[in-house]
This record gives sequence, C-alpha cells and structure tokens, in this order.
Amino acid sequence: MSSELPDYSVSPPTGAGESTSGPSRRTVIATGVAVGGVVVAGGSFLAGAEEATATGAAPSSRVSLAVNGTRRTVTVDNRTSLLDLLREHLDLTGSKKGCNAGACGACTVLVDGQRVNSCLTLAVRLEGAEVTTIEGLAQGDELHPLQQAFVDEDAFQCGYCTPGQIMSGVGCIQEGHTDSPEEIREYMSGNVCRCGCYVKIVRAVEQTAARK
Repeated sequence: MSSELPDYSVSPPTGAGESTSGPSRRTVIATGVAVGGVVVAGGSFLAGAEEATATGAAPSSRVSLAVNGTRRTVTVDNRTSLLDLLREHLDLTGSKKGCNAGACGACTVLVDGQRVNSCLTLAVRLEGAEVTTIEGLAQGDELHPLQQAFVDEDAFQCGYCTPGQIMSGVGCIQEGHTDSPEEIREYMSGNVCRCGCYVKIVRAVEQTAARK
C-alpha cells in the first residue's frame, strides 16, 4: 500500500463546457446579489438620513447679551460659538477665525473683562454677559491706547492676528501681568503671530501698561 497522501492542491478538472479563463456563472450571480444588497442598504440609509434632517430641526435658544455696550438678543443654534455669533449674526467681523480650535488666539475677545477664545465659547452660555470686541475699544475716532501703541510701534504686518493680539493685550494689562517683558510674553503666549512681530507686540503692551 502506498503511504503518499493525495495532492489536494490540484484543482479538480472542469466540465467539458466550462472555461477556466473567467468567473463561473455561479460567481457572477452571487456577486450581483451582493452588490444589489449593498445598493439597497445604502439607499435606505441615505433616505433615512434625509428624512431625519427634514423632520428634526437643530435645537435653538434665545440669548441676550451686551456687545460693546449695546444689548443684543438673538436666536441661535445651541451649537453656535460666540465667534460665529459675532461674525455671522451681528456682522462684527473684527474678531478673526484662525484655527477655530483655540490654538491661535485670533478670535480673542473679553467676556465680563476676562480674555476668552470666542471660537471655543458657546454663545448660549453667555446670557446676560458683557462682551467687548475689537470694534468696541475705540471712543469714536480716538483709538484705545493699546491700539495707538500698535500703530506707533508698527506691531503688526499682515494684520490678521492683530485684533486678537490687542484684545489679549488689553486683558493682560487689566490682569496686571505686565511687570516685565518676560511676564508679558508668558501671558500673551496663546496669541500666535505668523509674521513674527512678537518683539514689537510686547513693547506696545509694555508701554501702554506703563502709561496706565
């Protein structure tokens, strides 16, 4: 008796009418059924999403707050950030949308005198709050002292980050963190200037604080 095992790696012979060069009829039918099922499932999913969008409006709330000394009452989607409220609902576009993730400081404003990244602050949480933006610093044609210092020191280049830098600088001065250039740099570190005007920015904040 032979001890060799049968070689199962060899494909069984095909029938006389079958070809080995392409998929079998059975494979084609099975593939068509599978693809059809995916298409139907996908269509049902998309239809369900469209129906949910049509019938379920996003929750919204009314919020009343003072912006640059003027009381404003608006109805917004509960997910709306303070930055989008200012820019899209109140047409106050001085606050810039940079990273929209709280990492660049371009959107800095004051809320009840404290510096905040408006892109990370929900508008609906600010009922009754006092908000100050870059548009609210000047008194008519008279610039805020820090705004004037930025002009005098040429503390900007492209200007995109400047509103956030100035608002952060105002907050830094009010908080009393201006005892040295090193302290100013530390407490202004959340505001990024891609043009690299940091030396002049620190100098503007330092000189404004000294005149206070």
